[in-house]
Amino acid sequence: MNNNTGGPQVRWGYTSSQSSQQLKFTTSDSCDRIKDEFQFLQAQYHSLKLECDKLASEKSEMQRHYIMYYEMSYGLNIEMHKQAEIVKRLNAICAQVLPYLSQEHQQQVLGAIERAKQVTPPEMNSIIRQQLQAHQLSQLQGLALPMTPLPLGLTPPTLPTVTSSSGLFSLSSILASQAHLAKEEKATREGGDNHRDEDGDKSDYEDGKSEDNLIVDVSNEVSLRSPLSLPSGSFPAHFGVVTHAGLNRELGSPGGFGGAPNISPQMNTATSGYTRSSVIHNFGADVHHHLVFPNRSYSFYLSADGHMQPVSFPHDALVGPGIPRHARQIHTLTHGEVVCAVTISTSTHHVYTGGKGCVKMWDISQPGNKSSMAQLDCLNRDNYIRSCKLLPDGRTLVVGGEASTLSIWDLASPTPRIKAELTSSAPACYALAISPDSKVCFSCCSDGNIVVWDLHNQTLVRQFQGHTDGASCIDIANDGVKLWTGGLDSTVRCWDLREGRQMQQHDFTSQIFSLGHCPTGDWLAVGMESSNVEVMHVSKTDKYQLRLHESCVLSLKFACCGKWFISTGKDNLLNAWRSPYGASIFQSKESSSVLSCDLSPDDSYIVTGSGDKKATVYEIIY
Repeated sequence: MNNNTGGPQVRWGYTSSQSSQQLKFTTSDSCDRIKDEFQFLQAQYHSLKLECDKLASEKSEMQRHYIMYYEMSYGLNIEMHKQAEIVKRLNAICAQVLPYLSQEHQQQVLGAIERAKQVTPPEMNSIIRQQLQAHQLSQLQGLALPMTPLPLGLTPPTLPTVTSSSGLFSLSSILASQAHLAKEEKATREGGDNHRDEDGDKSDYEDGKSEDNLIVDVSNEVSLRSPLSLPSGSFPAHFGVVTHAGLNRELGSPGGFGGAPNISPQMNTATSGYTRSSVIHNFGADVHHHLVFPNRSYSFYLSADGHMQPVSFPHDALVGPGIPRHARQIHTLTHGEVVCAVTISTSTHHVYTGGKGCVKMWDISQPGNKSSMAQLDCLNRDNYIRSCKLLPDGRTLVVGGEASTLSIWDLASPTPRIKAELTSSAPACYALAISPDSKVCFSCCSDGNIVVWDLHNQTLVRQFQGHTDGASCIDIANDGVKLWTGGLDSTVRCWDLREGRQMQQHDFTSQIFSLGHCPTGDWLAVGMESSNVEVMHVSKTDKYQLRLHESCVLSLKFACCGKWFISTGKDNLLNAWRSPYGASIFQSKESSSVLSCDLSPDDSYIVTGSGDKKATVYEIIY
């Protein structure tokens, strides 16, 4: 027993002693290894921290340089467009002054203008470089310092050449630039990395599509190949609609208005020189505010020989049956994309807004309704609707845009559905018109053709060929026989629908973006890239030029009574004009380019579509 008990005790004592020695040695080695590893990791940490600090410093420096060059680029871009606008206006002045010069001087001026047009980018860069160096020299001489030349290899930035003609008609460029400028302003406010982050969501008009087509892509903002406009407008955007009614006591010569007008300056009349309170209507609220209008004429009569004189309006220019006193905004329809097309139903209960890929249907008879009733998916998601037209019965909608296919929608079914599609060879449709009997649809195509469709049989009837660039706008004369179209080739053409031939052609000095035929007379109003609206008699030489817009006139529509019409522009303005001589009835300043407009058949409502992704409904007050 004792031996058995002692044996294990001796063995246990021996084992315990050996294990403690091993544990002692193992613990010591492990601590040394851990210490070495810790010191190694600590050294790596310090090394990485130094590298991180260095990279952070370099990042801050790069951001500083990025912001500096961004601001320089932005400034140069604005200056370039500013100079382009100045050149355009100077060119217009030269064209007006030229006829008054002697033949010899005319040739000299024309030669100088041609030489100016032929300046190449290298020559322009050389001129800019000389101007920069001269400016730098003058500054340094003032400081009594030696001039430092530009570093080797550094040259002044090359400015893009400014072209005209078809390269200037892009709702793409119209719409995209407003979105781009808004992003730049936001990025400037937020600073730093946000400059780059703002580009994560592409603007509505900067998808990089070809400028040779009328494409909706806004760089101020549908493609109206047009240069970026300068800030414009006489009134703060929040004022809404300015009414010129009530000032008729100041109107010019009493008497009727027939034939050639009485010609006299428009000072202290309803046309200009306003220095008294006007009523401004904003979202249904009447606000009285004192506005001072510039003392300048804006309506001019053009004689057959090209002579231009201000118009003296008749006493009833802004009063009488069918002439509105003002308008007020009653609905804002938040579409969610740039609204390039709008139309309002005969019942005035429904409004249709066309944007990217789809048309939305709205019920405006319900006050405070902020959501659409239905969405009609017409095109691919990235393609814009350019025009939508309702048939008078309100049961059919025709939609066209950046696709070769027009879609015809049945609105009478429980859910709107496509009942037919019409396909042409043109890649895009810019505008639509429906015949008075609702049997025929006319499509303005990007290739310049006017396609005539039979809506009942869904077949192509014929094509009118004549425009050498995209056909941008269309309207049918009140007799239902003549079709008027405008194009990017700076022409307006009249077509005989019975004989299928061109009857008239009128050449302009600017691209045509919009037009409308008076429903009750022989007047045609034309909206142009040059910012002018011209109202011409279709069979006589009488013509008026209206100058209240400050940039491209993008849409135009006559009231059904024929006594007035509206126009909208890239300058954010909605203008209402007395036809034909253009006395200004009222004016609304919106917050973005106004791309499209429509008037209800009873002349009670106006709807506009704009670059800030909404449509606005106005009630007309008589």
